[in-house]
Amino acid sequence: MNRFFIAFLLIGIVFSTKLSAQSQADARKSPAKGYDWNPPPDFRFRLPVWKKNANVLPQLRVEGNRLISDRGDTILFKGVSVADPDNLEQRGHWSKEIFAEAKKLGAMIVRLPVHPGAWRARTPEAYLNLLDQGIEWCTEESLYVDIDWHSIGNLEEGLYEDPSYYTTLQETFNFWKTIAVHFAGCNTVAFCELFNEPTDASGRLGNLSWDGWKKINEDLIKLIRANGTKSIPLVAGFDWAYDLTPLRFAPMNAEGIGYVVHPYPHKRTPPYGPKWDEDFGFAAAKYPLVATELGFTLGDGGLKDNGDYGKTIVSYFEANHISWIWWVLDPLWRPPMLQTWKGYRLTEGGEFFKDVAHGKTGEVDSTSAR
Repeated sequence: MNRFFIAFLLIGIVFSTKLSAQSQADARKSPAKGYDWNPPPDFRFRLPVWKKNANVLPQLRVEGNRLISDRGDTILFKGVSVADPDNLEQRGHWSKEIFAEAKKLGAMIVRLPVHPGAWRARTPEAYLNLLDQGIEWCTEESLYVDIDWHSIGNLEEGLYEDPSYYTTLQETFNFWKTIAVHFAGCNTVAFCELFNEPTDASGRLGNLSWDGWKKINEDLIKLIRANGTKSIPLVAGFDWAYDLTPLRFAPMNAEGIGYVVHPYPHKRTPPYGPKWDEDFGFAAAKYPLVATELGFTLGDGGLKDNGDYGKTIVSYFEANHISWIWWVLDPLWRPPMLQTWKGYRLTEGGEFFKDVAHGKTGEVDSTSAR
């Protein structure tokens, strides 16, 4: 009887071992519910719509303080920003028409601001569908794209001005890994603007150190490049992306990048030039510099108000080889370039952009702006 019991026990052990091995194999093939073994960076079963036109526009690179195409041309961008693609889609205005209008206004590049809150709410995969379509429309209009992680605040300590800007270091790194993998080989995506406007708001958002900001951006740049994209990383300065003075003593330890400035008119009073030289203009002698946001509205004084600032800063950009992107081709977001979507009727600021983008003096035609 003992022999039968021992034999039965051995058979049971062998059988349970096989079941355990099979269960482990099955677990590897079919992960537990709720665990995503194939997260959104590569979307291997879906070919993005831009793939067929990935190389239509020339690839860009950095040489010294210049942006150079693979055809050997030096590029000085003039462009516009649109509202967050998720917001545009929800309002029914996410279409090729807005990019065709940007092209008619004289834009060479379009900035796409991706809010972290919208990225999460829509989900990365669904949001990439929007970006894929927008980038294809831009390619068809011969427009480059700047993808902007549109947060405002202190990324190092996780403090922000508004809930829509809330993100984390982990989410920011995951976002850029996803973008880098997904858009590798897409020449249309000229820039990866790593973080919109870093600020500690004079201590209200903690303490933002340049050493910490420098390390975050250097790590993001390494991550992006390790994941295949040749898009040019753009790094913002402090004070809501206005102050680049830390570059004098501690620039990013990375080659082939550019820097961002947002020189809105309220930042300085006239005379502007010497103050701009001190705050950011000096950097343009050594690095590509892109003013990825600026714009204005005109008060009762017309061009004697912000219009003088507009003409002065556009001349400053030309003299210092600084690319610029106007904010914002929308009637609701401020300061608006549009009065209404109907006929894409321009505000005075929108008319100003149209004039200077087409090489005119920048005088606003008040009749067409009303």
